[in-house]
Amino acid sequence: MTDRRRFLQAGALAAGALALPTLQARSAAGARVVSTWDFGVGANQVAWKTLSAGGSALDAVEAGARWAESDLCNPTVGRCGNPDRDGVLSLDASIMDGDGRCGSVAALSDIAHPVSVARRVMEQTPHVMLVGEGAQQFAVQQGFERKKLLTPEAEKAWREWLKTAQYTPEINAERRSRPGDSSNHDTLGMLAIDAQGRLAGACTTSGMAWKMHGRVGDSPIIGAGLYVDNEVGAATASGVGEEMIRNAASFLVVELMRQGRSPAEACREAIARVVRKRPEASRTLQVCFLALNKHGEVGAYALHRGFVYAVCDKDRQDDLRDSASVYTSEQT
Repeated sequence: MTDRRRFLQAGALAAGALALPTLQARSAAGARVVSTWDFGVGANQVAWKTLSAGGSALDAVEAGARWAESDLCNPTVGRCGNPDRDGVLSLDASIMDGDGRCGSVAALSDIAHPVSVARRVMEQTPHVMLVGEGAQQFAVQQGFERKKLLTPEAEKAWREWLKTAQYTPEINAERRSRPGDSSNHDTLGMLAIDAQGRLAGACTTSGMAWKMHGRVGDSPIIGAGLYVDNEVGAATASGVGEEMIRNAASFLVVELMRQGRSPAEACREAIARVVRKRPEASRTLQVCFLALNKHGEVGAYALHRGFVYAVCDKDRQDDLRDSASVYTSEQT
């Protein structure tokens, strides 16, 4: 009898071991990561390495944002970002877990990975946001290396801009690749859901090129550039940050999903809110939203044509999609 019991137990364990890969595969099928703009494809692929291995959404979005901050050379994000009108490169970032924990840094100089500093703020302090010299001091205390990030190309672009010192943001100028080409700005906004159904998000940016020294946009402001709630979904914003701040825009998108809107419907309604409040600005400013609900459904909407976003899951790691928009012409 004892031998028979041992045989049955061994058989059950073996069956469980055989079933484990299938269960893991089924769980991984629900994992997904989405990001703003075409450089989101590369960020997603880095994040997917974490998600496909069963890692957390929080770890995934941090990894993807770190790639954008260091490996990507873009005039709007990280080490290759364009400086402010005083020639100072400052970085903003935020990170948020679906359980409500969050952290951010703003106007951070000479630290290569602001998104990781933001996570340390979340996990190692009683605060949500640190800014300027205080954020830098905290980063150094946490072991982050202080080094000059402004590239020669970005400095050259700034000196060229100084000849006229004209500040005229253009719709979708953020899609241009060379530091000297962009008079505008933009953000990597990233949202993920992992195999356990947990949500997280991150934003990272160097902000507007030639901005006033000390200007902070929406990216590090929880509820404006990023908001995540495991009960509902997550949203991130792109475009002119002042409009996101005025409308608590990402929080608004999540609350609209809570009321039953799909991700795309919520993004569309949030843009309508922006337009109603400031119709005079709607023709010249870009506003974009990307959302992911707790079921893994993705939606996006933009004020002007030209916004693209990247989607990555087990079936495809390089899916780049055009967003629907209110206006069909970039210059309408």
